[in-house]
Amino acid sequence: MTRWTGREARLLRLALRKNNKRFAAMVGISTRQLTTWEQRGETLFLHTANQLALDTILSRADSAAQERFATLLTERAAVEADERVEELLSSRAHTIKHPVDNKLMVLVEEGVYLSGPDNRSVWLDGYLIDVYPTTNRDYAQFVKATGHPPPQHWPGGRCPTALADHPVVWVSWHDANAYARWSGKELPSSAQWEKAARGTKGRVFPWGDVATAAKCNTAEAEIGATTPVSRYQSGVSPHGCYDMIGNVWEWCSTQATDGPDRYELKGSAFTSPLQRSTPWLRNAANVRMKDNDTGFRCVKQAQAGGIAC
Repeated sequence: MTRWTGREARLLRLALRKNNKRFAAMVGISTRQLTTWEQRGETLFLHTANQLALDTILSRADSAAQERFATLLTERAAVEADERVEELLSSRAHTIKHPVDNKLMVLVEEGVYLSGPDNRSVWLDGYLIDVYPTTNRDYAQFVKATGHPPPQHWPGGRCPTALADHPVVWVSWHDANAYARWSGKELPSSAQWEKAARGTKGRVFPWGDVATAAKCNTAEAEIGATTPVSRYQSGVSPHGCYDMIGNVWEWCSTQATDGPDRYELKGSAFTSPLQRSTPWLRNAANVRMKDNDTGFRCVKQAQAGGIAC
């Protein structure tokens, strides 16, 4: 259940799109009392009876209102600034814009990183990786240029405007690999993906070692759908990559060991609990699998002495 303070009560009112008078009547309090709740915000913990009333109102709300409430509830934490994030966002020295799909890519320099739950030392050559997962807008360029079939969730085969900045989903490994070839890139190996997500020093999560669900779109957010790829600024990885945890599972180029025609997936999704989101976690699926929580991003080997594509 939600822990209700004056802040959460206000966010529920906004999600339901009710004015103060109508929302107060739903809760069974006066408009003046509601105004006090909202003014005091997080400093005011509501009595048990009011907690239960708000729980009931939320449970009876339609799915659109519940999604709006979940989005509002996590919005502040998603963009919460800290020195690490500010430093990463202000520095573009190691980024380029790819000439084919115009996606921003960041350099992951050659060297050792700590891999897996046991932090084994692994060497990787330098490479560039997309800062954001491939979006519906990105994928639309590919579909237009190649005639590749669009994802099944696009109405009439056209990229939905409301989802343009969300990660593309309903793409098989073959679809993702075709996009990578068209753009002159590749799908990342599971090791490349993990290093971009954790950095070199063995972090448990992209942002550090503390399991903070508000920094990513996992099941705990209760959004139940994808979110824009640039939303979770506070969850950015040490290399400046977004959505390395949550939002969508991402296809890799590494073949799985549990059967033929299967490739590894990384990162978890909005359907997954945070406990199944660590960057070293192994997951895999058949190359023909498509789902509403599976997408991808691409990599490109860095040139010696520079980062040009």
